[in-house]
Amino acid sequence: MSSTTRTAGVTVAIVGGRLVTPDAVVDGGVRIEGDRITGVGEIDADADADAVIDADGKFVLPGLVDLHGDDIEEHLQPRSGAPMDTAMALGSADRANVAAGITTKFHAISFELDEDVNRSPELAAAMTDTILCAEDLLADHRIHARCEVTQKRCVDAVLTVLDNGDADLVSVMSHVPGKGQFRDVEAFRSYYENANDRTAEEAEELIAKRGSIPMTTIRERVERVIDRAHKMGVVTASHDDENPREVERLAEAGVDIAEYPITLDTARRAAETGMTTTMGAPNLVRGESQWDNLATADGIEAGVVDVLAADYHPPSLLAAVFVDTGEPLPERVGRVSAAPADAVGFTDRGRIEVGKRADLVVVDPEPTPMVTRAVIAGQPVYRADPTAGGVQ
Repeated sequence: MSSTTRTAGVTVAIVGGRLVTPDAVVDGGVRIEGDRITGVGEIDADADADAVIDADGKFVLPGLVDLHGDDIEEHLQPRSGAPMDTAMALGSADRANVAAGITTKFHAISFELDEDVNRSPELAAAMTDTILCAEDLLADHRIHARCEVTQKRCVDAVLTVLDNGDADLVSVMSHVPGKGQFRDVEAFRSYYENANDRTAEEAEELIAKRGSIPMTTIRERVERVIDRAHKMGVVTASHDDENPREVERLAEAGVDIAEYPITLDTARRAAETGMTTTMGAPNLVRGESQWDNLATADGIEAGVVDVLAADYHPPSLLAAVFVDTGEPLPERVGRVSAAPADAVGFTDRGRIEVGKRADLVVVDPEPTPMVTRAVIAGQPVYRADPTAGGVQ
């Protein structure tokens, strides 16, 4: 959907790297013709190619696939009450994500009415249009429409996005006091009062308003969104699942992905139902959940985490690969590349294999993981190597 125009017939060779393939870490290189990988293994530094990239012993990873990143909101409104143009926000988010190794980006656009944090279904629709119409971006940008089911306006807006064929992923969320990440009502009050600059009275009004919606209404709206998504061939997700029974209901409704399950029992039940379980990379990098919910590391140790997402911090997705979880590096890399790609049916990418889309990043892991080169759809688009003259 929104990516740089590619030059047909260009041949690129990456040499001298430590390739993280699906099964092993091997020394060698990658040959690229057009937008596809055509060779993996021993690639001659003098290869007949239009461009040769010397990885200089650094890791070569498949480009990261982020299924849930709402970081564009920070570019759209870097300071409360100071919104920026949507095109400018998208352009800066594009570069920031590529610098973090993300080559396929699902922007988690929040269809939620909360004017105090500059969220509305109208703004979400405008951001969606900007992403769909953008040209000359580096990464492949996709829409993850997040639907706040406590608000009918937002449900209707997401249904329109689905009908237009604009989303590749849709998730249902209900920010209700006493439920999900806000299962402690005080946590809901604190978040919406302090983080969003509301008065105590305004926070109480929001608690009363959202808490008054019958659960039957919420479930009916969830089913409407999920049914419409499936009719349009769109993958579905749930957000902040609270307990095993809730996961069972969502699985029965046809939800494909469980995002950020609150407890380990909930994550285990999601795995048992066959749902793909996604957890936050910042949670793993920081060593804990922001909301005292399930720690990503505990979920990984229990074997119930399939995918990591950048959430609010793109650099954490790359950093998470190098957090020692006791697993081989290819397994950790797969959790941010092949697994998320497969979860949404993008099986053409996420692996260093012949025939796959040539999305690749060269990574220096020390002192903190940083991308030095990036190739997207076969085209070198990014360079940030202090030993080679800086950023290109």
